[in-house]
Amino acid sequence: MANLPLKIKRLVNHGPEDYRLEEAAQPQPGEKELLVKIGACGICASDVHCYHGAPMFWGNETFPRYVKTPVVSGHEFFGEVVAAGPGALEHFGVATGDRVIAEQIVPCEKCYYCRNGKYWMCEKHDIYGFQAQDADGGMADYMLFKPTSRVHKIPPTLSPEECALIEPFSCSVHAVNRGDIQFNDVVVLAGAGTLGLGMVQAIKLKTPKKLIVIDTMPYRLSLAKQLGADEVFNPLEEDVVAQVKAMTNGYGCDVYIEASGNPAAVNQGLQMIRKLGRFVEFSVFSRETSVDWSIIGDRKELDIRGAHLSPGCYETVIDFFNRKLMTAEGIVTHKFPLESWKLAFDTFGTAEAIKVLLVPHAE
Repeated sequence: MANLPLKIKRLVNHGPEDYRLEEAAQPQPGEKELLVKIGACGICASDVHCYHGAPMFWGNETFPRYVKTPVVSGHEFFGEVVAAGPGALEHFGVATGDRVIAEQIVPCEKCYYCRNGKYWMCEKHDIYGFQAQDADGGMADYMLFKPTSRVHKIPPTLSPEECALIEPFSCSVHAVNRGDIQFNDVVVLAGAGTLGLGMVQAIKLKTPKKLIVIDTMPYRLSLAKQLGADEVFNPLEEDVVAQVKAMTNGYGCDVYIEASGNPAAVNQGLQMIRKLGRFVEFSVFSRETSVDWSIIGDRKELDIRGAHLSPGCYETVIDFFNRKLMTAEGIVTHKFPLESWKLAFDTFGTAEAIKVLLVPHAE
């Protein structure tokens, strides 16, 4: 710790639209904790929704409050081990100087789900960047990896951009796995943001009969086509339900994956999916979504599957990047220093922004 700065910068969430760049003392790793120098931390749609006060984070009559403030934001991080508490290096199987990433959840290892191997559904459910003290996140110069973290080493062959996409692409792979895609399936993916573009690449590795991508932003559709989509449609310009049905003899797609976060995409999917199809819901929504549940049951007998986080997928994505089966090219579009966090948040969601990174240390 002798060569590390005594003070660090960190972006602290104090409440909706009350984020502050603050100075704090350098964290001290306790037993089985790693101190990590952050290489980059991505901005996720959930970060933006949280900033703007979405009820699923701050609570309403439907959702209890989830966020515990003040908390350092950020769950899409990677970095370098610079110090370790007692037993930490042995506990995680890493060494000082290794590039590492921790999964976004900090499981309690005590609840029903953790005890039964379903750690990503942990009842306590601490996610880095949302729970004060227990899980301060990566929008900082340095952060602590907690003792129950799922930590993975990153090989030196991966670029910083690839490292920054391990977390979101791991979520992408899990969502695609939930779709149980078969060779003869026609797959429709709604949403070509960072997660969706990771899904495009993962779906192509499943080699379905056809992959159709839907989004409202031309730049994203163009990139989806480059990454392997067979067809791309803009619902603002054409009747995408009619297009998909015309391509499938009127039946509809076999698998529909919703990754746009737009409530309209849910109803769109229910209209275009065939009877007995598989509907995967991935997105985090900023507002409630209403659908006609009789479509799901009485009319189509659909298999509805949620997708949450990325269990068992980090090592897979690291391997895919290492073998050049996935790419970060064109997906990381913007990088900002921590001091420009507000500009970075405002840039998220603009026409040609896909993955926006906060980079604490000058490259």
